[in-house]
Amino acid sequence: MTPPPDSATPIGRRQFLQGSAGGAGLLALGTLLQAERLWGAPPVASPLAARPSPFAPQARSCIFIYLEGAPSQLDLFDPKPKLNELDGQALPESLTAQVRFAFLQKETARLMGSPRRFQPHGQCGTELSDLLPHLAGRVDDIALIRSMHTEAFNHHPGQLLLNTGSQMFGRPSMGSWLAYGLGSESENLPAYVVLTAGRGTSGGTSNWGSGFLPSNYAGVLFRNQGEPVLNLANPPGITPALQAESIAGLGDLNRQRQATLHDPEIASRISAYELAFRMQSAAPELIDLSGETAATQALYGLGRPEPDLGNWRGGPKGCFEAFSRNCLLARRLVERGVRFVNLVHASWDHHSDLDRQLTLSTQMADQPVAALLADLRQRGLLDTTLVVWASEFGRTPLGENRKGYEKVTGRDHHPFAFSLWCAGGGIRGGQVIGETDEIGWNITRDPVHVHDLQATLMHLFGIDHRQLTHRHQGRDFRLTDVGGNLVPQLLPTPG
Repeated sequence: MTPPPDSATPIGRRQFLQGSAGGAGLLALGTLLQAERLWGAPPVASPLAARPSPFAPQARSCIFIYLEGAPSQLDLFDPKPKLNELDGQALPESLTAQVRFAFLQKETARLMGSPRRFQPHGQCGTELSDLLPHLAGRVDDIALIRSMHTEAFNHHPGQLLLNTGSQMFGRPSMGSWLAYGLGSESENLPAYVVLTAGRGTSGGTSNWGSGFLPSNYAGVLFRNQGEPVLNLANPPGITPALQAESIAGLGDLNRQRQATLHDPEIASRISAYELAFRMQSAAPELIDLSGETAATQALYGLGRPEPDLGNWRGGPKGCFEAFSRNCLLARRLVERGVRFVNLVHASWDHHSDLDRQLTLSTQMADQPVAALLADLRQRGLLDTTLVVWASEFGRTPLGENRKGYEKVTGRDHHPFAFSLWCAGGGIRGGQVIGETDEIGWNITRDPVHVHDLQATLMHLFGIDHRQLTHRHQGRDFRLTDVGGNLVPQLLPTPG
């Protein structure tokens, strides 16, 4: 046996066991410590120090565009001419008998067609809605999945399942799992950054928290203007030199406490103080866009006119500019080694006034997201940057006839079949995966569960989703819980 590194005198295995009343117990403890990465693994300088992937990765960073509320796949990504033919007709009771809806009254519900026009685009011929003219120019980079499904039919459980792999509170998010497994390639910025626009999600920070993992793996909420992180700047009269001495003193005190308690949260605290000190220079430089060319800023839609928003669910005046800035900042973050960037916008929850609300939402998102793909491609970053457009579920082919509403103008929640897309980071673009029936109610080919998507994203980072686990309360947890299969169509062709 090899003794712990701080032992003064090497001893043999038999001597160790004979001289230790709890020898067998210590061996068991050693096994547990090794499982928790506390003993038996090479020490790292920081909890967020970059670590190699278990096998060759395709992706180094991820930009996860999360559009809370569920954009209507039937009006954006999954054309259904038959649905238009059947507009106003009832569904057979056999399809709805065991189905729960959030608000829809299924006894009187009727099918609702889409006014959108779909056309094929690119060399691949993928059909997209006329609401996505900029994204249509990038379809050859995109793998569009039309056969997503989930168990959650309400927003908060659905948000948690998509972002953390579980409908329960307290689980680590995808970005946290990646930071835990691979660390960060940036020394001066967090491994996981969150940029928000709009009204805010109902799930809030539970969508990007670290759960039972140490807190240094949680997403750090950045603002896209002003002070990037609240209270990051020094108070008046505190010089950088004095701040450095204070951080060093706190570090010494925390290390003394860590030597006594061996609490990983203390190590997270040390790392957080030191990272915050380095961020005081790096973060303001990050959000200063003066070095970006006028052409680049125009590409993302910075400074573009914002339409009259009225009662738009997507947020107050200024959301168009905020979302454009967030997309540009996402590129700057991955350039600087940030592992996972969440772009969050709320809300796309269109139970009524669907046509106007979705039109405004796509006017906000289409140009900057397409610009992000084009900019990453032009800079040689798309091959190693995984970009995902996602939400918690889809919308019904039935019009929502909520009580109290005279006119049916929206769609209810639909977890059985919805769409999202991925690009870059090793994704095989220029294709459509999966298929739904002629009205978009059920999946007819190649179903993809949320856990399947998560397993595949981890695989692109060189991680087997079954192996990246953390023991908590006597059980090994992982992002995909007890499910998850790779989606082979998304992966690069071997050879």
